[in-house]
Amino acid sequence: MTTATAPSPFACSYTPQIPELLRQLDCTLVISTFQAGKVIFISPKDDEHLIQLPRTFRQPMGIAYSAPKMAVATKDEVIVLSNSPELAAHYPKQPNTYDALFMPRATYYTGQVDIHDLLWSTDGLLAVNTSFSCICRIGEDFSFGPVWHPPFIDKLASEDRCHLNGMILINGRPKYVTALSTTNVFQGWKNGLPGNGVLMDVETGEVVVRNLQMPHSPRLFRDELFVLMSATGELAKAHVTDGTLEVVRPLEGFVRGFAIHGEYAFIGMSKLRKNSSSFGKLPIAEKAVHSGIEVIHLPTGAWVGRIRYEASVDEIYDVQVMAGIRRPGIVNTEGDMHKMGLSIPGATYWAQPKKEP
Repeated sequence: MTTATAPSPFACSYTPQIPELLRQLDCTLVISTFQAGKVIFISPKDDEHLIQLPRTFRQPMGIAYSAPKMAVATKDEVIVLSNSPELAAHYPKQPNTYDALFMPRATYYTGQVDIHDLLWSTDGLLAVNTSFSCICRIGEDFSFGPVWHPPFIDKLASEDRCHLNGMILINGRPKYVTALSTTNVFQGWKNGLPGNGVLMDVETGEVVVRNLQMPHSPRLFRDELFVLMSATGELAKAHVTDGTLEVVRPLEGFVRGFAIHGEYAFIGMSKLRKNSSSFGKLPIAEKAVHSGIEVIHLPTGAWVGRIRYEASVDEIYDVQVMAGIRRPGIVNTEGDMHKMGLSIPGATYWAQPKKEP
C-alpha cells in the first residue's frame, strides 16, 4: 500500500498557459492571505513554470501598489515598502537574483481597525477602515484620519456596522465603495446576508446599485465598473446609470481580490470557512473548496486559466499586479535584514553586521 505524500508548503498547480501569459504581460502577481499570514509574489520562471516568494506579515489584507512603492495593511499596522533595484543586485542572501527588492521604509501604527482596501490617492494613502465604517487617511499624526463615511452611519465607532470593504479612485479621489449592507448598528451587516450589499457613490453619498451578493473588490476597466459577487461566485459589471448588474462570468468559488493588467482580470478565490456562522450557508458554500487565482479575458468574459493552491493558502484577500517586474524580492520587518539595506539619494549600501567584541 502506498501512502499519499502531503504537498509541500504553498504548493500550487496551474494551467499550462499561465507562466507564458505572465511573461508576455511582463508582470508579477501579488496576493495577500491573512489566513496564512503571508504576502506572496508569483512570477514566471520561464514559459512553463512559476516561482513563488512568500513573506510573513501579520494578517495582511489590503495592498496598495504604485511603483516604486507598495503598502501592506496588517493586523494593526500599515507598512510602506519601496523598491530598490540597486539593493536587489547585491542582496546578501541571493545576489543577482531579483530585478526588484521591496524594502520597509515606514510603519504606521493604526491599531486594530480591520483595514480592507488600501490605495494611494492624490491626498496620500487612503484605506477602507472596516471597523469604523469609513474611508480614512493613513499618516503619522493619528491612528487614522477619517475622510468620509456613508450617510447612514450616524457616528464613528469600532463596530463594523455595514462592512465597508472596497474602494475605487477616479482622478486620484474616492469615487465608489462597496459595503455588505446599509445597517447602522453593531455588526448589522451579518443580519440578512447575503443579498443586502450595495455600491455607493462617494461624492453624492447615494446608493447606485442595491441587493448585491456580498460585493467586494470594485475595479474600473475602460470606464466600466466591475465588481465581484462573493456570495454567488460571480464577476459582474455594475451599471450605475440604471442600478442594474450584469454577470460577466460565473466562477466556482468565493471570489475576493481583483487586479487588471492589459485585458486580463486576475481574481482571488478562497475556501469558505465551513464553521462560519456568516459564510457557511452562502449560495456558493458547497463549491468554495479551492483557493487560488482565476484569469479572465475581460473584453469577452472568456476563462483563460488558473492557479490553484494545494497547501497552506485557504483564503485570499487582495490581488495586485506589478507591471514590468519579472522576479521581485521583498524583505519584511521580521528579523534584522530590513535594517541592513540602506538607501540614500543616488546611492545604496548593504551594512555589515557588527561583530561581537
